[in-house]
Amino acid sequence: MKARQMAKSVALLWVFAVCVQAVFVEPSEPDTSLRSLAESETRLPCQYQVEGEESVVQVTWFKELEDGTKEQIITAHFSEGHTEFGRYSGRVRFESSKPTENSALLIPSTQESDEGRYTCHISVFPSGNFDRHITLAVWILPISSVDIEDLVEGQSYRIAASCRAVGHPLPTLTWETDLPGQAQSRTSESRTVSSQYYLHPLRSMNGKQLDCLVWHPGLEQPRRLSHRLVVHYPPDATIAAGKQDWFAGLENAELTCESGGHPKPQNITWTWRGGALPDQVSAVGEKLVFGRALRMNDSGVYECVVKNSVGAAKSEYVLTVTGKSRSIQESTGDNLLLIIIGSAAGGLVMIMVIIILLVNRYHRHRNKKLEMELSERTEEINTLSRQASSRRLNSVSTDPRVQPEDYALLRVDSRMKNSQMSLERPIYKGSQSTLCGKWGGPPGGVEVDELGRPVVWRNGRESLSGAEMDREREERRRRVDLYLKSSNMSLDSGLPSSLVPLKPQQDDGMGPREPDLGDLREGGTAVDEEWGPTQRLPEGDEDDGDDSSSYQISEALTNHFYYSNGLLRPKPHSNAILLHPGGQYI
Repeated sequence: MKARQMAKSVALLWVFAVCVQAVFVEPSEPDTSLRSLAESETRLPCQYQVEGEESVVQVTWFKELEDGTKEQIITAHFSEGHTEFGRYSGRVRFESSKPTENSALLIPSTQESDEGRYTCHISVFPSGNFDRHITLAVWILPISSVDIEDLVEGQSYRIAASCRAVGHPLPTLTWETDLPGQAQSRTSESRTVSSQYYLHPLRSMNGKQLDCLVWHPGLEQPRRLSHRLVVHYPPDATIAAGKQDWFAGLENAELTCESGGHPKPQNITWTWRGGALPDQVSAVGEKLVFGRALRMNDSGVYECVVKNSVGAAKSEYVLTVTGKSRSIQESTGDNLLLIIIGSAAGGLVMIMVIIILLVNRYHRHRNKKLEMELSERTEEINTLSRQASSRRLNSVSTDPRVQPEDYALLRVDSRMKNSQMSLERPIYKGSQSTLCGKWGGPPGGVEVDELGRPVVWRNGRESLSGAEMDREREERRRRVDLYLKSSNMSLDSGLPSSLVPLKPQQDDGMGPREPDLGDLREGGTAVDEEWGPTQRLPEGDEDDGDDSSSYQISEALTNHFYYSNGLLRPKPHSNAILLHPGGQYI
């Protein structure tokens, strides 16, 4: 016994030493695992590299069985060739024509039964025997399918679709969908996996996506089994009219029965008033066609009935044929409305044009009037200027020593325009004439004529003849005209607020200086005399002689007037009232 154990130990050491010294090109490891797919070619590598004087005598492939025994597959001898054994005959072969140099084994069509552990045994002279072990796994790609169930709207919770797959190793199944439901998967002993998808069928789910995805290690990406859910539901009938205006004489009139539902209804029936259709009216598919012009008696209720495998539906349409087209009536109404609107718009435009023309005319008339007034004002100013210049020329003294403008303008306050100044008629005994006016009334005031000029009246005691009266009136008119010509007063229609009297010019050596206004009295004495009403004398004194009257006239003339350049001029006074040459108050 001891001798036998020692021999075995020596043999194992010798085998170990030989294995250590053996050189394999492939596989490099003593034990190797490979994976292959069913029905595909499988290659089991095995190649030994000899060294020195070594040579490969024989190569043999074995497969280990489940009970631990080995089954010989194929053998190749360096001189006798190769031999295939048993069920592997015709199914396997060496990759190279020289198996002693390249001992790789090929299985052209791998089967699931080819899965297992293989051994490549090489006999080398004089080194001995060498082995390589290869474990082969055979994968079966999944075979999958999906089964679709016919669903009807209103059914209970049930299977909508089933997905099944067979493979090795077992595949995994999933669902990809937006439908509300639940999936359940099961695995059988025959390496088959299945999955079912449950839901409540609704018509809105018809045609929705419901895909089954198959996952397997032999697939680079999951296999998709696409599917659209099928849900049957009854139709919904609706009658659509191409026109809403039905009138007698309308051509090509038709009604359309629109129906939903799945499957699509193929049976469509039309009725009129519950019976047969009018003459020359026929159903063509889903349309009801009038083969003639509409008539008044075509009015009534039209009904269409549609059916499919799930149910039926119907719809009614009330057709009313009128004698005149509604569109024509509406067109007439629209045209009338457009005419009214256009007329109103035209009227507004005309009114606007008229208003614009009137406003323009008014402004032109106003501008023209303003221009005329301006022209009149300008002409009046020019006329006044010429009159003033003419008066200045006429008032120039012939005496070169006397200044032409030696008198002063009167300053009259505008507030005293309406005041009256009583120029009482002085009564002098023996006088033949009296200076009076109309301001204070005929008895005591100064009377003026229609031109506003002072009037000289003769004493009422003496009656004058007509010729004397005319001569006296003519003499008075001549003196007043001469006075107006010599006046240097402004002829303006309005009196300025301040007219400052001009001071008499001093003697420049040209001639004697004329007496100052208001300074001349009888005897040449200069006194300050205020303008005021002349004191009235008692009536009894009117019987005095002519000497007294002459004296009083002379006294009045001296107090209220002065001579300049041979003319009688009034003395300036703050309350003086100027008489315009035209006979108006200034």
